[in-house]
Amino acid sequence: MENLRRIIHLSRDEAGVEGADRGPDSNAGSCPITSSAANLTSTTEAVTVASGIGFVAPKVTRAGLGEVNDRSDRRQQTEQQWLRPTTLRSMSGTTGKRKEIYKYLAPWPLYSMNWSVRPDKRFRLALGSFVEEYNNKVQIISLDEDTSEFSAKSTFDHPYPTTKIMWIPDSKGVYPDLLATSGDYLRLWRAGEPDTRLECVLNNNKNSDFCAPLTSFDWNEVDLNLVGTSSIDTTCTIWGLETSQPLGRVNLVSGHVKTQLIAHDKEVYDIAFSRAGGGRDMFASVGADGSVRMFDLRHLEHSTIIYEDPAHTPLLRLAWNKQDPNYLATVAMDSCEVIILDVRVPCTPVARLSNHRACVNGIAWAPHSSCHICTAGDDHQALIWDIQQMPRPIEDPILAYTAAEGEVNQIQWGATQPDWIAICYKTACEILRV
Repeated sequence: MENLRRIIHLSRDEAGVEGADRGPDSNAGSCPITSSAANLTSTTEAVTVASGIGFVAPKVTRAGLGEVNDRSDRRQQTEQQWLRPTTLRSMSGTTGKRKEIYKYLAPWPLYSMNWSVRPDKRFRLALGSFVEEYNNKVQIISLDEDTSEFSAKSTFDHPYPTTKIMWIPDSKGVYPDLLATSGDYLRLWRAGEPDTRLECVLNNNKNSDFCAPLTSFDWNEVDLNLVGTSSIDTTCTIWGLETSQPLGRVNLVSGHVKTQLIAHDKEVYDIAFSRAGGGRDMFASVGADGSVRMFDLRHLEHSTIIYEDPAHTPLLRLAWNKQDPNYLATVAMDSCEVIILDVRVPCTPVARLSNHRACVNGIAWAPHSSCHICTAGDDHQALIWDIQQMPRPIEDPILAYTAAEGEVNQIQWGATQPDWIAICYKTACEILRV
């Protein structure tokens, strides 16, 4: 997560934002607790890798993963030896000749990444550069399934590195083909080939020379007109999007603040909508105060703290289980383990996934299975876990992949491509068949 910290410091320093800590929340206490939430309403190179070794079943020793990092051992594994969980369905229309790994090299280091979910864009991803200066890039790439090669479809400028990129979660393809990015502000883009154009910049601090960088955001999957952002100024903001009547063939997109609330005692590092209660109104956030908090847009006068790190270590990322809204995962700063929480049993993790040998950078639940999650970290590894035996301890992952060339700083499990997981490290983006 070092990249995230560097992005935030870069944009904060250049924007001149003042102190983010608003002081302790008078209602904060031991877990579980309901606390008040103040409502402030109002030139690219594509490389295709031949079929090779992707995820493999780790060789378990008494010490745990043992030789899973040994590249010579990995090369000796064959496709017939791969462990494929029976709950991981095979891709429709695949052939025996489909490769296991596709690799794309960008012109710059990468940080953010997201799969498109449109049915007519099966293997399209958006990538965000990580260059520690104002001028950065976003690139849209697509895999040609006939030639088995990635190519860049659109590249455009972006101020500062993006802290997150997300396509509109429109699996039916009926909305405009939109892409959102966060950094100093939330921006909406209309994807095109080759030209992607900026639709709007959403800024809730227009009367100040200072801006508080956005650490993350989430796009509501049920109501696609809702986007939530998290910021280092301790707030979460819920935006309402509007698409005006078409002018010719062009629909203009804009947005307004539906509500803004002080969500944490310190910086807020991530936000994610829950599928519980209809999937529209409930969301959770994590922050530098070391807590996971849940909110309901229908009752913003209070929030519920469902977990607090015993040492108050900042929590950097969270992700909801895609099939069972009772479960979410979070990871603490510089931590080698992922914590699984059950919102019905606050305070106490139901599982800890602890086989990483360096800090965890990303977590992604399977889109089609309630008991599989993938984690990635600075140890160059992406690990897939089967957690169905909770609350018994989960000791080892069922599949492992090692990116020998670099630390994995981003991971995404394709929402409409459940057989494929994408990772980023250095200048590379790889998609791996599970």
